[in-house]
Amino acid sequence: MSLPHSYSTPINTTPWFSVSSAFARAVVSQLQPRMIFALLMPFFFMLVGFILLSWLLWTPVQGWLTQVLTEWNLFDNVDQWLVSIGLFSLKLYLAPLLALGVLLPLAGVIGLVLAAVLVMPMVLRHVSKKDYPELQLRGRHATAMSVWNAIWVGTIFVVGWLVTLPLWLFPPFALILPVFWWTFAFTLLLRVDALVEHADASERKYLWRRLKLSYWTIGLVIALLNLFPPAWLILPVFSALVFAHFSLENLRRLRAVGSSVLGNEDTVMALRHS
Repeated sequence: MSLPHSYSTPINTTPWFSVSSAFARAVVSQLQPRMIFALLMPFFFMLVGFILLSWLLWTPVQGWLTQVLTEWNLFDNVDQWLVSIGLFSLKLYLAPLLALGVLLPLAGVIGLVLAAVLVMPMVLRHVSKKDYPELQLRGRHATAMSVWNAIWVGTIFVVGWLVTLPLWLFPPFALILPVFWWTFAFTLLLRVDALVEHADASERKYLWRRLKLSYWTIGLVIALLNLFPPAWLILPVFSALVFAHFSLENLRRLRAVGSSVLGNEDTVMALRHS
């Protein structure tokens, strides 16, 4: 069925809030005392998580990686050649590095998941009270949605990270895969938590669809920052602030336009699927 001319494209008069402006506002919010204090919580969770994971998994993970490397004939031949000429065993250095590459991200995603569930409500209370006091809370079952979203995103991240870890031995993937998985985690965790308390189901659906590219751009920028270890100390809270400012400001602008935008979008989608 062809669309009527008046519905050929979604009607959108909303002046969307930009990604760069969201980062600028997040920097201002991060420097406020309450948000500086909030940095301690996810860092504590990451530290405790890394200690526990190392205590429980370091030996089995390192042993498994050593076995995998040994069974890889090309790597084993190179390792034996290095030893034969009196240099060093590559396995002695590479296996611990790969084990660290497994356990650090697991601890990091634990911190990010807990930040999404526990820190994001604190961030939202601070940001909404200071910058968006007029926004009504229209979300339902916010805690349940946040926890479920954190579980499935965290699970996919961990499984995907471990499954694709052998590809790190090939140079391009050692950079591409961490950026990909952290972009996935930041985007799909925090875009939900940033809106789940304030926006109703139709508003969330509309904003996620209309601003999909912007959300993934934010996730990508934060994932690139995540490549630098000092940034790990602030990213769980700072990323929550960026997503909160971007989402709440765009929700405010959407509501200022009125329900007609949502109605027109729903009509277009219905006609396209008829």
